[in-house]
Amino acid sequence: MTEAADPSRSDEVLYEVADHVATITLNAPGRMNTISGLMLDQLTERLLQADRDREVRCIVLTGAGKAFCAGLDMAAQMNAKPGSLGNMGGGEGIPGELDLRATPPTVLHNLDTPTICALNGGAAGYGLDIALGCDIRVAAASAKLNPGFAKRGILPESGGTWLLPRLVGYAKAAEIAFTGRTLTADESLELGLVNKVVPNEFFVDSVREMAASITENAPLAVRAIKRMMRAAETETFDQNVHHVFLQLLPLMRTEDFREGVAAYIEKRQPKFTGR
Repeated sequence: MTEAADPSRSDEVLYEVADHVATITLNAPGRMNTISGLMLDQLTERLLQADRDREVRCIVLTGAGKAFCAGLDMAAQMNAKPGSLGNMGGGEGIPGELDLRATPPTVLHNLDTPTICALNGGAAGYGLDIALGCDIRVAAASAKLNPGFAKRGILPESGGTWLLPRLVGYAKAAEIAFTGRTLTADESLELGLVNKVVPNEFFVDSVREMAASITENAPLAVRAIKRMMRAAETETFDQNVHHVFLQLLPLMRTEDFREGVAAYIEKRQPKFTGR
């Protein structure tokens, strides 16, 4: 199903749910899906909507057209009103404080639903940070990653300084960030920035297959696994083991747990309901 558009505003972020997969598409191909204020708001809304929907077992984030996301819409940001997020127009407009809790990178990091970034094309700046914030990245062969923050006189403001070292290690992260060199899809795969590189003609089908392989599993268990992996970033081993045990107890009382055991014994594919 595709949700009907709100006639009062343009849809810069499209939303569709099919086969337990929510596909969220950045929809400004004419400007290479650069991020506007409206797109920021709509992306946050759509991510939260998908995470609340118990029919959704996986979220795929992608872009319309040839690019995934070329970063912030710099022309719009230069003219942004004082105090707005991303205002680059000079010292007068820099806000005294920022509430980043409802911005896409923070929301994305705190989702329990698994996320796949389908890198249909280039990802730069803010777009690169959003891609790195997803759990899994599948790249078309023609996709490129551009960490060129230092070349623009700024730094990765949307999670990149936290995410990049955790993905590739400090030394490689330093090299990538300090040089700002554009990376091909194959280079990104070798570095561990993407999980898979697919020829362009097979890209859409490959992403669907990856999402389907997630949605076939027990959704409550997958969400719990993601929560515990995220918690492990700041917990000791002992803390995480105890935390995991507390997550395990309610899962063992679910219908999906009983179905999983029964399917294993009966040597058949399980049919999970999320209950």
